[in-house]
Amino acid sequence: MTAPTDFEPAVQNTGLPDPASAIADDDLVDDVEMSLFDHLEELRTRIFYALIAVVGGVILCFAFVNKIVALLEVPAQGVKFLQLSPGEYFFVSLKVAGYSGLLVASPFVLYQIIQFVLPGLTRKERRLLGPIVFGSSILFVGGLVFAYIALIPAALNFFISYGADVVEQLWSIDKYFEFVLLLLFSTGLAFQIPVIQVLLGLLRIVDSKQMAKGWRYVVLGGAVLGAVLTPSTDPVTQSLLAGAVLTLYFGGIGLTKMIGR
Repeated sequence: MTAPTDFEPAVQNTGLPDPASAIADDDLVDDVEMSLFDHLEELRTRIFYALIAVVGGVILCFAFVNKIVALLEVPAQGVKFLQLSPGEYFFVSLKVAGYSGLLVASPFVLYQIIQFVLPGLTRKERRLLGPIVFGSSILFVGGLVFAYIALIPAALNFFISYGADVVEQLWSIDKYFEFVLLLLFSTGLAFQIPVIQVLLGLLRIVDSKQMAKGWRYVVLGGAVLGAVLTPSTDPVTQSLLAGAVLTLYFGGIGLTKMIGR
């Protein structure tokens, strides 16, 4: 047995992990391959659980639908509602319970989506997933609150005051809730703009400087978006929603800049 020469240094086992393997382990969390059949089976299971949650949420909300309807009638300020056809309020109750049940079940549905995509993410992507999901949820709820407190009362006040001296305010219950529910959920979706901007920045598709340079187009787009998303044609509602969209957009630029993009 010969001792190592100066040109053949002895390899010592220091007990420390190899840096290359450490980087690889940090990038990939679960290095388990699944067949296409396994992916489809997993997707089917997650969809099944999500549907059960939605159905359960709808049934639960239908049990309390009268209280939900009364809550959504508050912005109407005492306007009388009419049932213009047999069973109109029953179908309105189903519609309200459906939207409310979807909203109640959305955390569990979101959990199923995350559990499906989580195994394919790296550690870095997993660290970003939590803040993005949390921020998106907060913004959606904020959009609902903003629509309920500001947009809906502003739109209804405009319509009530516009024809107060000419017509008596008797509204169809179906048309009213079609207006309210559409405005609520379209505003919640519009409030996702900062999340989309942050994702575009993280993916290096657009940076904060490019977003800021296009502010003129954003102002025009905000006005168009306010006109498209609001089911009414009054300028007050469209202006409020357009202003909120622009505020969210410039806030998204700030968030994108904060993460170094």
